[in-house]
Amino acid sequence: MAGLSSLMDHLARARRVIEIEIDGLRRMAGLLDGGFVDAVELLRGTLESRGKIVVVGVGKSGNIGLKIAATFNSTGATAVVLDSQNALHGDLGLLNDGDAVLALSYSGETRELLDLLPFIKRFDVRVVAITGKPGSTLSQLSDITLDSSVVREACPLNLAPTSSSTAMLAMGDALAMVLLESRGFTEEDFAKFHPGGSLGKALLTRVSDIMRRGGELPVVGEEADVLGALDAMNRARAGACLIVGTDGRLSGIFTHGDFARSYRSDPQLGVKPVASLMTRGPVTVREDTLAVEVLKTFGRSRIDDIVVVDGEGRPVGLVDTQDLARLKIV
Repeated sequence: MAGLSSLMDHLARARRVIEIEIDGLRRMAGLLDGGFVDAVELLRGTLESRGKIVVVGVGKSGNIGLKIAATFNSTGATAVVLDSQNALHGDLGLLNDGDAVLALSYSGETRELLDLLPFIKRFDVRVVAITGKPGSTLSQLSDITLDSSVVREACPLNLAPTSSSTAMLAMGDALAMVLLESRGFTEEDFAKFHPGGSLGKALLTRVSDIMRRGGELPVVGEEADVLGALDAMNRARAGACLIVGTDGRLSGIFTHGDFARSYRSDPQLGVKPVASLMTRGPVTVREDTLAVEVLKTFGRSRIDDIVVVDGEGRPVGLVDTQDLARLKIV
């Protein structure tokens, strides 16, 4: 088993790798210029004209290209990957006039990619290069160049693509995310492309689908005492009770936690009006709210229950954090 000093050396080296890559990303962020804006507008125009984004790269750049294309697709920007080796044997058929090509090569001199570009440019397409060498042949053959250069690789030999591949990936993410915002892509749009898993459930499910209602909804009037509120909670098997006024509108909420905190100092708490201990103005949502928004609200407010109200402010449901866990939305 490795000694303590050896383990510390491993950690120090790992941190250095990460720090070098962070420095590379900071430097790249500072190099962004109008070319990035032009690239986003080009990609947006391509998609609005029913074109697609064609990503091409070789080796490590090709691997990064796969992830970039997947990110585009997951955010509603149609993208395909063109295999540079198979392109000259029929795969160029996936290219159409009006498409945009995203060409990846850190050196900008990758022979397989340069050999392919003249055939790509026979189509009515525009090429965006992501490269670490803005003066390279790839840059000269492209319409727009995005500089992803780094000072050094995180590899101790300064050879294995590390900082450079991370920078290229981050540039692709930046393109995808800025493009997403410029197109007005919403959470509802995102949900269409992510129907599976907990994320899909959170994005597709609305409060009306998960809230407690009817017999599961403990409600008492302002005139009720604490014991009455506790009884309503027990019958509904809930951790909170909703308090309403004579007009049926929500006045406040009283929870088991409220009872436990107050009971320590007042054993006669049960006969007191629940309205004197309730939390007024509790957090509320409407029935058509997405479950993902409820998740955000729970995180921001650090509460366990959210009241669902109608347009008149009357309680119609209750969402408990346990409901989200039970339905595997979190």
